[in-house]
Amino acid sequence: MRTTVIVLAALLIAGAAFADITTETVVYQHDDVTLEGYLAHDTAVSGKVPGVLIIHQWRGLSDNERMRAGLLAELGYVALAADVYGQGVRPKNTDEAREQAVKYYSDRDLFRARLAAGLAELKRQPNVDPDRVAVIGYCFGGAAALELARSGAEIVGAVSFHGNLDTPLPASAGEVKGKILVCHGAIDSYVPPEHVNGFVEEMEAAGVDYQLITYAGAVHAFTQKGAGDDPSRGVAYNANADRRSWQHMQDFFAEIFE
Repeated sequence: MRTTVIVLAALLIAGAAFADITTETVVYQHDDVTLEGYLAHDTAVSGKVPGVLIIHQWRGLSDNERMRAGLLAELGYVALAADVYGQGVRPKNTDEAREQAVKYYSDRDLFRARLAAGLAELKRQPNVDPDRVAVIGYCFGGAAALELARSGAEIVGAVSFHGNLDTPLPASAGEVKGKILVCHGAIDSYVPPEHVNGFVEEMEAAGVDYQLITYAGAVHAFTQKGAGDDPSRGVAYNANADRRSWQHMQDFFAEIFE
């Protein structure tokens, strides 16, 4: 057993040593709007590999999504942190962020179309297997990941981290193509219990293969270190929930990308 562990550790170290993570800005279009995403992949990996679309929180594409893209590239995926708002549209405060988020929450057709543009850009990447693509998202992006799945997009999975769960356009039976994982804070006051229950009822009625995992003591934005450490505010980073949800995502990917 000890020999096996040593060999596995050596293989992991060797794999990391040969990794060559490349990142770049990707400019793409949705109608007449220019969007600016961030792509990360390991050039040491040959052939086509699964792709992961990352949707940002309500402040727009930030260092947090870029960091997640790099981590996903290290896992062997091609990751595109998409841009929902548009090139140069990066809210500087909560009022500006709310204005942008409401624009898409109040127009789900626009929301879905903008997400589909990011998905199409990811699938265009030459090293992406278009039949093995998933979407993940944080807060606003978590809601976006679910919205893309509900739209019937050709994806094999969607992961929501502390995202809103309600929608005016619930999924119909057979509409959702992939599996769903929801990583949810057990005491997230921004997502009331009726929305959680409504999501479960929606998924059951639509026949979706889904998982809903809740994390003790976690509130909204539990993966965001910039959210601070005071849960009484309703938003706060939670290291345990962050670590566990990232592992749950990896387990989910192992299943859907097999």
